[in-house]
Amino acid sequence: MSDQTADSPPPDVRPTLEAVAARAGVSRATASRVVNGGAGVRPHLVERVNVAVEELGYVPNHAARTLVTRRNGAVAVIIDEPEFRVFSDPFFSRQIRGISRELVLHDVQLVLLLVEGSGDFDRVSRYLAGGHVDGVLAFSLHTDDELPAVIGRFRVPVVYGGRPGPGDPAPDVGYVDCDNRGGARQAVAHLVSLGRRRIAHIAGPVHQTSALDRAEGYRATLPDGLPALIEEGDFTAEGGAAAMSRLLEREPAVDAVFVANDLMASGALRALAEHGRRVPEDVAVVGFDDMAPVAETTAPPLTTVRQDVEGMGRLMVRRLMRRLDEGPGADASPVITPTELVLRGSA
Repeated sequence: MSDQTADSPPPDVRPTLEAVAARAGVSRATASRVVNGGAGVRPHLVERVNVAVEELGYVPNHAARTLVTRRNGAVAVIIDEPEFRVFSDPFFSRQIRGISRELVLHDVQLVLLLVEGSGDFDRVSRYLAGGHVDGVLAFSLHTDDELPAVIGRFRVPVVYGGRPGPGDPAPDVGYVDCDNRGGARQAVAHLVSLGRRRIAHIAGPVHQTSALDRAEGYRATLPDGLPALIEEGDFTAEGGAAAMSRLLEREPAVDAVFVANDLMASGALRALAEHGRRVPEDVAVVGFDDMAPVAETTAPPLTTVRQDVEGMGRLMVRRLMRRLDEGPGADASPVITPTELVLRGSA
């Protein structure tokens, strides 16, 4: 005798929405609204439908759901950086983690797209033209970036992470960033308070607005500073080490350095050790980001400016979801999150 009960679905047959409705004792329209996240269904009916879904093992048909909700349930995260940087810099993993965790709460899938060169813009364009995603989260833009124009052609809702360059996005496109200028001022003011007088700056790439804003904060705090005390890096540990070596060769009396991110600061610490300089006795060092895998493991541990990278990722998602619900004008103003100086052994 078969173990199958009268109201169980036949083996190897995918349960239908009609079967869910019948099990829950509701109409198909009510079951559809519950499954697709619609409003206006009484709580006890929502519970009955959810129980039926669980008992039958019902999986919504994505194509049918798209027709009902007019959404794909997916968001593209576009990072304008090469693969090696995205997977080696903890900044990106932390921001993606914040985005992913918030998207899960909205039952939305993350689609990661990397832009390593100009040829990738065609690939991104084709993907967006296919209508596969409901919106875009884009970060690590450059001041001369083509990406905002590419996204703008398809009128897809977008939120940027970081301040875009001048004239890049449409006026009604918002962004989420930290207070880069204020954080830099905090870092340099702390070094001044320690009595340091030859305070150098290892800046990030001049084509990224975060680097420009941090350099501006440095200059605003030291308006009489010498141009020779500023050296450009590339946001990598190797770039930080090379920039620190160049500074020491040009300005051997440097007694402090504000570095535009933690990875470069870790390289700067290594270069200082190789040049026989003690930290913080001879040269005090302050970074930016507070990436724990870096800042807490350097020798000595790194004093740095904390920004809530994961929280900013979550905030980007919330603003995008509001745009999808309320229209492109929702949350169009920029959001600047605060920074905090974290004191450790390097300064």
